[in-house]
Amino acid sequence: MPRPPRVVHLDELEAIPGPGTLTWHPVRAHLGLRAFGTNAYTAQRVGDDVVEPHDENPDLAHEELYFVARGRATFTLDGETFDAPAGTYVFVPDTATHRHAVAEEPGTTVLSFGGPPTFTPSAWEWMFRAVALAESDPAKASEIVQDGLEKHPESPGLRVALARVLLAEGDEAGARAALRDAMERQPEVEEYVRDDVALGKLL
Repeated sequence: MPRPPRVVHLDELEAIPGPGTLTWHPVRAHLGLRAFGTNAYTAQRVGDDVVEPHDENPDLAHEELYFVARGRATFTLDGETFDAPAGTYVFVPDTATHRHAVAEEPGTTVLSFGGPPTFTPSAWEWMFRAVALAESDPAKASEIVQDGLEKHPESPGLRVALARVLLAEGDEAGARAALRDAMERQPEVEEYVRDDVALGKLL
């Protein structure tokens, strides 16, 4: 039976004291999330921990991502400090990195996300990045497309992005070939291409 979506505000989550000066909001447990670990931590006072001093078990090979949702924090990663106002992401890919964060404002809240690196990004990530750079930096856009094709060698969308890059470089024949390849793999691509001002003229 499908599980229904759930919506909850941070302030509605249980607030559990500790460890140390942390106030823990058990996001993952509340939502029943199974794809990755996630929690939230709130500091009542300046100087309270919002990430307790720790490193991760190397056997788990976890990556961790922190996001400062409210207030301001100072992160210390292997002895180096970083200012992290609201809106800051802090990515810690190595389990051996010692991490700690304290609040610089009352009510500072940090969200944490963690899990083993098993996720495979979708091809559209490379496609959108490449298309955005096709006119201004076609060389960089081409690098992005080639990297994406290594991860997703069958992607029609990345071939459309390649066509956009080749067109920006003045290679209309190459762009047409890339579009033909994309449409052979996914015929619906033709409708998208016809509606595209830059690529439609190649059909």
